[in-house]
Amino acid sequence: MTTALTPEVAPEPVRRQAPVRDRYFDLLRALALFRVVFYHLMGWAWLPVVFPSMGVMFALAGNLMARSLKRPALGVVRGRMRRLLPPLWLLGALGVSGMVLQGWRPGAEGHPFWWFAHLGFWVLPLSDPPYAGTLPGVHGVLGPDWAAELAGPLWYIRAYLWFVLLSPVLLRALKAIPWITVLSPVALAAAFEFGHLQLPGERVPSALTDFSTFGACWILGMAHQQGVLKRVPRYVVPSVAPLVAGLGLWYALTHGFRQGHDLDDIPFAQSLWSLATVLLLLHVSPAWTDWPRALRPFERLITLLNSRAVTVYLWHNLCILAASTLWDQLWRYDVLDEDCPWLLESPWPVLALTWTLICGCVVAFGWAEDLAAGRGPRLWPDGRVRRGSRHRAV
Repeated sequence: MTTALTPEVAPEPVRRQAPVRDRYFDLLRALALFRVVFYHLMGWAWLPVVFPSMGVMFALAGNLMARSLKRPALGVVRGRMRRLLPPLWLLGALGVSGMVLQGWRPGAEGHPFWWFAHLGFWVLPLSDPPYAGTLPGVHGVLGPDWAAELAGPLWYIRAYLWFVLLSPVLLRALKAIPWITVLSPVALAAAFEFGHLQLPGERVPSALTDFSTFGACWILGMAHQQGVLKRVPRYVVPSVAPLVAGLGLWYALTHGFRQGHDLDDIPFAQSLWSLATVLLLLHVSPAWTDWPRALRPFERLITLLNSRAVTVYLWHNLCILAASTLWDQLWRYDVLDEDCPWLLESPWPVLALTWTLICGCVVAFGWAEDLAAGRGPRLWPDGRVRRGSRHRAV
């Protein structure tokens, strides 16, 4: 009896599927970006209370970082830095060139060596990059001291970079002592606030202050990804978070919280309020792999904001300044000055003009984010399926 030998069929290669996007997190990131722009234009102190954007953004970044750290830590950190830095380099190349053209020189910062050395923070922002203290502006386009507005958002890039570098250590600590790790930045914020810890200089204290203010949010994002929050009984978070938020708000109200002096000026209160809000938002955390019906009309807008989050954040301050400067030019027309002063004083047209300029920056500079992510540059990545393309950009 002979048996027929059947040829071995080679198994089909397993295709690696792209990770499913969490649409709830995409929504939170888009809301955070919009609130940042809205607040920096309006200046209403209650806006960071309604939605603490920076805490939310750090929490979402921490969640993503913890998911990525399933791979070797060195490669993950290098990849995060590669995606973060090119948009900053583009901003620095244009911004520093403009400052130099308007007369910024080494003499403005003391010894020329230190001036050139500090310019290195535009390349690797381990500390705040330097900028010109006073500049005349560009007549009719940019108001005076535009460099300060350009550099204003860069503290977030510096803080983000340090969180990325510390994440492998923070993740190990989170696995060993979860809640002590989460609460340690708040304890550091309390030590700064009540004078138990004082450090000389500006660069190190500012970095530690940012860590103490938003570190708990970053670690909470990591804890959510690691399943730490799921091990907490469901009733605990809705019971404890409002108490923590109430303590933070009470401290703010008793320490000068008002228009022009908000939570950002009271780091301890900010740390408590952001911690509580992020805890509640992560506790809710519906698993949206697709958009709910009510949000589908905003799908492309939310996708665009997520695809160009770094560009929007880096350029929005300068867009606000340019929009305000351009709008102020209308005061030169007597008919508007006399008949429509209410319109010229209104911030709403400036907000619309600001977002128009931000859209221009997305088109002009957003490609840096694509190159940083190792993909082909796109002008308007809103997720719309282009004719002839079989894949949907997300």
